[in-house]
Amino acid sequence: MKRRTLIGMLALASMLPARAAEVQVVRMWTLLSGGDGARMRALVEEFNASQQAVRVESTTLKWGEPFYTKLITASVVGAGPDLATIHLSRLPNLAGGGVLRSIAPAELAAVGLAGDDFLPRQWTKSQHAGRTYAVPLDQHPLVLYYNKNLAGKAGLLDAQGNLKPIEGMDALTDALRRVKAATGKAGLTMESAQSSYAIWRLWLSLLAQQGLPVVANGRFAYGPAGEATLARIAGWFQAGYATSGMDYPASTSQFMGGNAGFMINGVWEVPELVRGAKAGTLGFEYGIVPLPKLYADASTWADSHGFALPANGDKPMSAAKAHAVLSFVAYVSRHSLGWAEGGHIPAYRPVAESPEALALQPNAQYAAAAHSVVYDPDGWYMGAAGPLEAIASKFLPAPLAGQLTPADALRRFETEAARLLKKRAPQY
Repeated sequence: MKRRTLIGMLALASMLPARAAEVQVVRMWTLLSGGDGARMRALVEEFNASQQAVRVESTTLKWGEPFYTKLITASVVGAGPDLATIHLSRLPNLAGGGVLRSIAPAELAAVGLAGDDFLPRQWTKSQHAGRTYAVPLDQHPLVLYYNKNLAGKAGLLDAQGNLKPIEGMDALTDALRRVKAATGKAGLTMESAQSSYAIWRLWLSLLAQQGLPVVANGRFAYGPAGEATLARIAGWFQAGYATSGMDYPASTSQFMGGNAGFMINGVWEVPELVRGAKAGTLGFEYGIVPLPKLYADASTWADSHGFALPANGDKPMSAAKAHAVLSFVAYVSRHSLGWAEGGHIPAYRPVAESPEALALQPNAQYAAAAHSVVYDPDGWYMGAAGPLEAIASKFLPAPLAGQLTPADALRRFETEAARLLKKRAPQY
């Protein structure tokens, strides 16, 4: 057992037994729902049952901008929770805007945690201005799901029944075409309706594969490749290999119903596939691979969940409350194998690098994606459901449906988003 782990357990044990009046109640706000939400609720219940000193009370709020708007507003007036789950892509906005309090190394050490316990990339994303503002929980990259029954009919599987390597945009486009031609089903499904985010994540991934960020030094930095890449994606829809205008539930239902050869989506859909396969209701065999190398490398968009402590204005939490909060965070980190069963790649290295996690299926099929993840560029306006993503979701889906040309969509995107790049980061 690592010394820091032992310290953390002793620190928590030292709080036992506790009279009811001494119990520290930790109020947590989370944006985790569906399978993620169920797993977090289970971790909360297990933690609460494991000791009597701390009780976590979790409230689930609506994902996306509603969650962040409420978190920011509540923290500013001192009415926020003690703990919140956030996307690390939003850290520059939340930490830089004064919404979060920093976490001192000594506070982490008191519960047996330290920075080198976490995967380096995710730990770095938890820092802002030289301080720690979050404890990373996971990474959840974009991956390529495939229906083995349909892919097999299209001649896309090897002798072991796995997807043959796909490399290059032409190769993926041909795979989509072959599924459509051989089965009559859609080659691909992905969220593509107005106000959806999947096209942003895929576009950002493919630009990164060409060594191009969306934004750099306060300017749009993708150049002509932005339009060309968006046009290649739109071409799948124009050719009839994918259906435009599908919202998230419709797109996932198309794949889960066996009506699409491939699905580009985040790893958060793994639990539903596992559940369907175990229950015998899925109706097909599936596989998952990292987003293929379609240009120069296999970069793929990802984000990470993390635990953060709201600053709560002029009502900062006591040292005892902070210790209670971080005791729960440490517990979840050490028990994040259960979180991995939700498809996520744990950020806590002793779990992420354990034999159990490395052998976990179907996670092992796409584990290599962890080495190629790219996040939204840093910026107060970036990140999950942030202002720039919201603008992108207005215009980038339009070329998929033929409503705008890629050039026109990007012109409108840049025109509206330029004000964000020029605006000073807000202080809340």
